[in-house]
Amino acid sequence: MFSELGRIMSYVANRNSLENAFNDNVIGKLSKSNQEKTNRYLKQLYGFDLGEPFFASFTWFWKRVPENEHAVITLLLAIKNDFLLAESIDVVMNMPIGGKVTIEILENNIQKQHPNRYSTVTLHSVARNIVSSWKQAGFILGKVKNIRTQPNIGFGTVPFALLLGYLCGMRGDFLLSSKYIRALGLTESRLRDLISEAAKRDLLQYQYSGHVTTILFPKPLKEIRENGKQD
Repeated sequence: MFSELGRIMSYVANRNSLENAFNDNVIGKLSKSNQEKTNRYLKQLYGFDLGEPFFASFTWFWKRVPENEHAVITLLLAIKNDFLLAESIDVVMNMPIGGKVTIEILENNIQKQHPNRYSTVTLHSVARNIVSSWKQAGFILGKVKNIRTQPNIGFGTVPFALLLGYLCGMRGDFLLSSKYIRALGLTESRLRDLISEAAKRDLLQYQYSGHVTTILFPKPLKEIRENGKQD
């Protein structure tokens, strides 16, 4: 649902309220029932509460990362709110580049995690939605073959992934192994290079010495809190 989210975020960026975005049918649904159904699902998946630190952080980074990184940070926020999507991370990341992430593989993973919880129809639908989420973020390509690929992850996406882990209570090196970081498919050396680049741009503070990692977010958290007070 990345396209719908993008319309709402663009609308809000012009100083319009989130509530008006939903009431004004920014997502462009043709019927009231479809509008309400989509609104409910969007709120469930992304939160849309600026008083909640995860969505407030997402909004802060949305305004600061390049547009081509929006789909990946959207995936990360969805992973926070959708446990089935989160459970697919290792399935996708363990698939070699060029391998096929089939619907059946994801169905089997869901069945393994939740035996007999979902009907065959629901299982297939959920697996298709999971594939769609990874496709929109650029980790899977192809309408049918579902080929594993790797998008270009930039210096803006990595601090957002780290901040999500930080807001979950993780610190130090544990941040580098959070589900949000694992979902990016980066090697540790590339990850640390991007963290260093983000630190130069004041998106976080970073120290790595004696195999001890310190990562803090003074500027983002300060501005997120201040924006919340203004709202």
